[in-house]
Amino acid sequence: MATKTLHYPNPRHLNQLYGGRDENLAFAERHLGVKLVSREDWVKIEGDEKAVARAEELFGFLNEARGQGVAIRTPDFHRFVETIARGESAQLRALFGEPLVIATQRKTIVPKTLGQKLYLQSMQRSPIVFGIGPAGTGKTYLAMAHAVSALLNNQVQRIILTRPAVEAGETLGFLPGDLREKILPYLRPLYDAMHDMIDAEDVARLTEKGVIEIAPLAYMRGRTLSHSFVILDEAQNTTPEQMMMFLTRLGEDSRMVVTGDITQIDLPRTKLSGLLEVGRILREIPGIDFHHFSGADVVRHPLVLKIIDAYERYKNPITPAGESA
Repeated sequence: MATKTLHYPNPRHLNQLYGGRDENLAFAERHLGVKLVSREDWVKIEGDEKAVARAEELFGFLNEARGQGVAIRTPDFHRFVETIARGESAQLRALFGEPLVIATQRKTIVPKTLGQKLYLQSMQRSPIVFGIGPAGTGKTYLAMAHAVSALLNNQVQRIILTRPAVEAGETLGFLPGDLREKILPYLRPLYDAMHDMIDAEDVARLTEKGVIEIAPLAYMRGRTLSHSFVILDEAQNTTPEQMMMFLTRLGEDSRMVVTGDITQIDLPRTKLSGLLEVGRILREIPGIDFHHFSGADVVRHPLVLKIIDAYERYKNPITPAGESA
């Protein structure tokens, strides 16, 4: 048996590493095969030598995360523990080895998974980025964070948010209210993310001045979007024609991020999703990045990852021979 005691500057510092919840320490004990005792500003690890080393590594990564501004919630703590338990600590080392921080008006945003960090790096590097993956991976939220940061740093002059309004088709004119009121329900997730990053009064003011623009995808036709950060959300519900129309709107000094989940296509069965097709057409073009998220990148409640995994197993059953049915 081996023992290691880790000391921290004060009790608050230590509590921030595991949310101050004893059940989180119990979770780590079960998954890492150690015994953890926490008092005041120290935590003692007991177990066999390898298990103690894993637990020490866990607290080292948690401390790095805290130092880079990550507020460690219970789901985040569980994710760290499970990553260490799977022997994938290299992912955490890559994630926190070089800090990547997106500063907005209201909060500082740090990627919580390696996939999120690679996605942000793609947005820094390439004018057009596709973020494709399941719900809860942060693909839309991080795109909005990058757009807000670019606007605040005068890298772009405006943010344009668009989304195909599949449920309303091309009949938005028959809905009550002005354009903003008609399209707002379809862009609510983008607005929710924006209000996390910019004061509500400033969002209203910037929208009034046209610095922040919201518009259905159909209203992009015939435009050239220059000096802008443009986000197309729910892109799985675009047709190939709409996707080509949107991408060819790219103007001088502009950036585009296209997000979507190919498992959530709401188009009629007779129509092909533009997001499914675009990868085959544009994958080899320099300056266009395709980033695919997996269930491991889900940063919502831990049950969301389990739900996604269960559906994947249901859709792709394994035969006794070990092959997909």
